[in-house]
Amino acid sequence: MCFKTTDLYDQYLETVQVAAPLFRDYGGRRRFHGQIVTLKAFEDNTYLKAAFETDGRGKVLVVDSGGSLRCAMMGDVMASLAAEHGWEGVIIHGCIRDSVDVAKVDIGVKALATTPRKTVKRGQGTSGIPLAFADVTFRPGEYLYADEDGMVIASAALL
Repeated sequence: MCFKTTDLYDQYLETVQVAAPLFRDYGGRRRFHGQIVTLKAFEDNTYLKAAFETDGRGKVLVVDSGGSLRCAMMGDVMASLAAEHGWEGVIIHGCIRDSVDVAKVDIGVKALATTPRKTVKRGQGTSGIPLAFADVTFRPGEYLYADEDGMVIASAALL
């Protein structure tokens, strides 16, 4: 389905949230949308991998890693895992790695930056909670629309 975040904003104005322009595009898809699934995990991607092993059709995983630039929450292996399970995209308030290979995977990926350092696996994280960063609140079950111009979040499906 073709859409532009600019058009969605123009149509719905202040009934949608617009995320601050903090993120760069890394995935093979630049335009993606879906129902929000949330995960809060600081510098530990154990739960991220577990989420990507579930059916992600029609969903976007939003990950709050506290904006950490110290380690990457995912790389090409996890991006491929997510794509295999049908995830539309992932938003990471933190870093990724293997960016050249992630760009070859058919999934939307927005993150703050890249770094070669991987996470430490401690089995920590919380899912299914509202997350607040980039001047918006990402709530499980709401809808995220992303493209080259940014992200729009709506309480109900717009398309």
